[in-house]
Amino acid sequence: MTQKKFSTAWKASTQPRKQRKYNHAAPLHLKQKYLHVHVTAELRKKYGTRNARVRKGDKVKILRGQFAQKEGKVERVEIKRTRLFITGAEIIKKDGAKVPYPIHPSNVLIMELDLGDKKRKAKLESTSPISSRKSEVTS
Repeated sequence: MTQKKFSTAWKASTQPRKQRKYNHAAPLHLKQKYLHVHVTAELRKKYGTRNARVRKGDKVKILRGQFAQKEGKVERVEIKRTRLFITGAEIIKKDGAKVPYPIHPSNVLIMELDLGDKKRKAKLESTSPISSRKSEVTS
């Protein structure tokens, strides 16, 4: 008999062990939610949202760790590992090869959003306080 790895009925636990287990065993559609990152104060005012899902192409600032205060573009996002790979955050191996260093999304701040995707742009602008004011004026 196989043991169930992920429980949808699980509500909360004060035990870090169980919280880590829940996060690790979560399916990808829930792990994707862990990739929401805070945005700068200017973007918060502009779009009326505190955070956004980080994507390849977004310009971010690293806030913690050995690469703190560095800014760069997101090269790759690994949903399964909940990690980001950012240009400029690289480790040099003994043989001289540069390897991108994985960074957790909680240690990052979005400076610029990549608005190449029409759906993403529409979603951000639908929550925008500016767009809601325009609709009130016209009606």
